[in-house]
Amino acid sequence: MLENNLKRNLKHDIPAGIVVFLVALPLCLGIAQASGANAITGVIAGIVGGIVIGSLSGSSLGVSGPAAGLASIIFSNLQEIRVEKLKDLGYNTQDHLEAVSSTVGNFKDFEALTSNEVAMDKLLALNGFSPFGYFLIAVVIAGIIQVLLGYLKLGIIAAYFPTSVIKGMLAAIGITLIMKQIPHGLGYDKDAEGSMSFSQPDGYNTFTEIFHSFKLLEWGAVIITVTSLALLIFWQTNYIKKNRILNLIPAPLLVVILGITFNWVYKIIFPELELRNDHLVAMPVFESAADFSNKITFPAFDYLPVMSTSEWRHILKIALTIAVVASLETLLSVEATDKLDPQKRVTPTNRELLAQGTGNIVSGLVGGLPLTQVIVRSSANVNSGGKTKLSAIFHGLLLFFSLLLIPGLLNLIPMASLAAILIMVGYKLASLKLLRQMYSLEHRQFIPFFITIVAILLSDLLVGIVIGLLVGIFYILKDNKGKEPYEVTAKYLDKESDGMKIVITFYEEVHYLSKNTIKIALNDIPPNSNVFIDGTQCKYISQDVIDAIRDFEESKAKDRNIKIEFQIKEEIYNEIDSSLLENMKL
Repeated sequence: MLENNLKRNLKHDIPAGIVVFLVALPLCLGIAQASGANAITGVIAGIVGGIVIGSLSGSSLGVSGPAAGLASIIFSNLQEIRVEKLKDLGYNTQDHLEAVSSTVGNFKDFEALTSNEVAMDKLLALNGFSPFGYFLIAVVIAGIIQVLLGYLKLGIIAAYFPTSVIKGMLAAIGITLIMKQIPHGLGYDKDAEGSMSFSQPDGYNTFTEIFHSFKLLEWGAVIITVTSLALLIFWQTNYIKKNRILNLIPAPLLVVILGITFNWVYKIIFPELELRNDHLVAMPVFESAADFSNKITFPAFDYLPVMSTSEWRHILKIALTIAVVASLETLLSVEATDKLDPQKRVTPTNRELLAQGTGNIVSGLVGGLPLTQVIVRSSANVNSGGKTKLSAIFHGLLLFFSLLLIPGLLNLIPMASLAAILIMVGYKLASLKLLRQMYSLEHRQFIPFFITIVAILLSDLLVGIVIGLLVGIFYILKDNKGKEPYEVTAKYLDKESDGMKIVITFYEEVHYLSKNTIKIALNDIPPNSNVFIDGTQCKYISQDVIDAIRDFEESKAKDRNIKIEFQIKEEIYNEIDSSLLENMKL
């Protein structure tokens, strides 16, 4: 049975792993660039996220790697490390600047020096100090903190993220992906791949970058993008789905091959359309194994014995920031990925924190960026038909072997090809069906959803999520002011021949903070039970609670032969997304 399941899943997981690899590759490189780190650090993080976290995680479809949400934190902390160390060494004085002019160049003042990352790193290297090696100590400590969070069972906070905010996050990421990829699809590649922030280093923002890119478009890239999108759309038609051979070929792989072929044809027949190197993937190329190892930075543990108290505080502050932000982003991604999972499997969040912490420890030790579970890669996995964690592990193996064996081949891939793939991922996340579904719900669901989208689009992922959560909490406080708190009861009645008769009663307002209590009550129901959920005394039931019941009904209830009957007032039924309960007796 196990062997049959493995074979059945492999035919889905291998193609899905290839797609996730193609999506992850530019994101790993781009996030490393946006973080102010060497490109190889992003690829190493992607490898660890796929192989290590993929093996340890309890998530069937989640994929981990370097995340855009951490890029600004990494960049600002690396910059702070460089500047503070230069000050400690005395390079903020004019005499010191003039003394090193022959080695790193002439700088009129300290401000000019600190605006040049390459010069700072070169100068610090001459003094035996590696800013990234110092930063990696914080990454390792952050991983240890995450492991402790897992052991303390703090993954429970994932149960309190409202569904409206999670769905708003998914839609916002999808819209942002599409908008961020349009310039790459037009051949304008100044902004690093993987950036999700509204403001960009090139001086433009998500909206103005699109208009600017139309002025500088590359027709060679446009042709590749349009043709690739047409191929991706065609590959989802019934003609392909019914063809047993073509259906096994991942469309994104064909898109990549198509892009490389087009650019080769450009070079021979239409040289004016040929895409230059700055419009292609930029995978690090190594001449030998020694060259590979020389370009990897390891944690500067030898610096620990001489660190001052202020430096220890600084390291711990960075580590705590990474641990908290990475854990929050991971738990958000876990909730979102579980909602996308067709099988409605539930990820054990405490185990996920343990896996993420272990992954960050390993990534820090081998010179990689910090990691989180990432919704873009996870959703690509879901949409590509991934079934188990094998797809995530396989994508990590592909990153590893491609880094060692075929970096030159990967550097032939046009960014326009990858832009088309990511645009399709974004479209599936921000589907019109989801937008219509949320718009049809009552205001306390739609408004947090809408505000979360707008906040993420105009800021970044974490800020937008915090704003969405605050709006959700506002509605809870507003709706429950002066009212008795909700109560959830489970009453076990007489045993019957076919199992237990269980009644779960809801009172007053059952909002999203009660979701975890209800999930626990449902999970404790013994097999072969008949369950009656009485919501007739409710004035309001949160969509999050409805989703929790639906997820239980579609997964564990079927496995345990549990029958569910759910009764609520007609006015409440009209306010919720009732399609989620169509399989239950109402």
